[in-house]
Amino acid sequence: MKRIFFWREIQKMFPRSKMLALLGGAAVLSFGMYNIHQQADITEGGIFGLNLLLNHWFGLPVSVIAPILDFTCYVLAFAYLGKKFLYFSIYSSLAFATCYKIWEMFPPVLPNLSTFPFLAAVLGGLFVGAGVGIIVREGGGSGGDDAIALIITNKTKLKLQYTYLLSDVVILALSLSYIPVTKIMYSIITVVISSNLIGLMQKSEAVLNAKKQVIPLPHKYNYGNDI
Repeated sequence: MKRIFFWREIQKMFPRSKMLALLGGAAVLSFGMYNIHQQADITEGGIFGLNLLLNHWFGLPVSVIAPILDFTCYVLAFAYLGKKFLYFSIYSSLAFATCYKIWEMFPPVLPNLSTFPFLAAVLGGLFVGAGVGIIVREGGGSGGDDAIALIITNKTKLKLQYTYLLSDVVILALSLSYIPVTKIMYSIITVVISSNLIGLMQKSEAVLNAKKQVIPLPHKYNYGNDI
């Protein structure tokens, strides 16, 4: 009986639908970063951009350094993060690293868009925005960026959106050491597209939740606890 009770509690805390969604978001995100961003040398800001920066200069596999950087950020921000968010973020980080490792086992499945940087920036932004949007919508974090942003906000009292912008600007500035200014401009395009897509997905989720509160669904079809 105790085992059954324990298993039911685990299922309530980590619904299967939510875990699959987090895995799907990590797969979409890692696919876009490997097949588009890394091939076209278009970097992201924040931890994502730092992953690509370290990969370029030191040859460190993204599948290895991504979870290390994320876990470091999560440990530093543990006092400011809820346990459930932390659990989902750790799971998302492991899922991202695993998916990225799988993509690295095969040649890129998309054409190299290095000669079409604008197209690479747009497509990359869509993949990153969709992947991160799914993860954030399900209550997790797509990387250590969230933890770092919360730490800076708490210590400096800056608004959260400014702390995200600060991390992006710092990493993009460092990326000038191996990426031309023109390509950094394309990275800005990627950041703008991805951030707007994430916001759109969050807004659509809020509208869906509002409708569920107005018109309750029968218990059999009520997935409110999974969102």
